Amino acid sequence: MLLNEKGYYFTLLLFGLFASVSLQKSVRDRADGIPVTGLYYAICWFSLIVALVLLTIGLINATLLLSEKGFYAMAYALSLFGAVAVQKNIRDAMEITDAPRSARSVPPALD
Repeated sequence: MLLNEKGYYFTLLLFGLFASVSLQKSVRDRADGIPVTGLYYAICWFSLIVALVLLTIGLINATLLLSEKGFYAMAYALSLFGAVAVQKNIRDAMEITDAPRSARSVPPALD
């Protein structure tokens, strides 16, 4: 594999990771009631789809064995899944640790 091919796949990996984490955050923000603009939400979906399509086109045109192409595709998919899972777990852990603090910081009601 040539150096420019390695750079192409590395760039797609970074682009896909950013797009997937950004999309997951947008979906989570919408579920939590935090406003997310429709344009940003659409751009996140578009970016993730473009990253997947570019990887597919690159692997179809690559001069690799079929098993190597499958390895690259699965590694890419699992990398995206891993990034989303880590981001989700970190956000869940932050909500758990923030909840007791916010409950304690509320002053008692004055009657």
